[in-house]
Amino acid sequence: MTSIKAAAEQFLAAKRIAVTGVSRTPGSHGGNVVYQRLRDTGYEVFAVNPNADTVEGDPCYPDLSSIPGGVEAVVIATRPAHTAATVREAADLGIKHVWMHRSVDAGSVDAEATTYGRAHGVTVIDGGCPLMFGPPSDRTHRVMCRLMTLTGRVPRTV
Repeated sequence: MTSIKAAAEQFLAAKRIAVTGVSRTPGSHGGNVVYQRLRDTGYEVFAVNPNADTVEGDPCYPDLSSIPGGVEAVVIATRPAHTAATVREAADLGIKHVWMHRSVDAGSVDAEATTYGRAHGVTVIDGGCPLMFGPPSDRTHRVMCRLMTLTGRVPRTV
């Protein structure tokens, strides 16, 4: 098992990251917040939503395989019912890092998808948010990380 801190560092070492589940009407949607922050902190980020052509003023792709040049990591910010398909696609494409976004609710975490990903060589972070760690983090997310680690919504190891 790898510590959450080490897994987050490996994930955030990727420079090309897809964020699935970004919304056409962003508001405070978690996927859009993650997308914006990663983009604003220097990552090359790709929005994925099969129902949108653009998100946040950027091109949007229907799936991971449509992203020109591929990606190294994926943040899943969809309902859990869609998580398994994304993890399978990531594994098929050779993507080695997947983060299932989770805040105060169930988020995108799916136990079967976690098991599948890990069995196929993918480092799966099953909870929390990439904005809780490293360069894209902010004070609010770091405080949330501490609290959510205590309640089990952020895993201690992956």
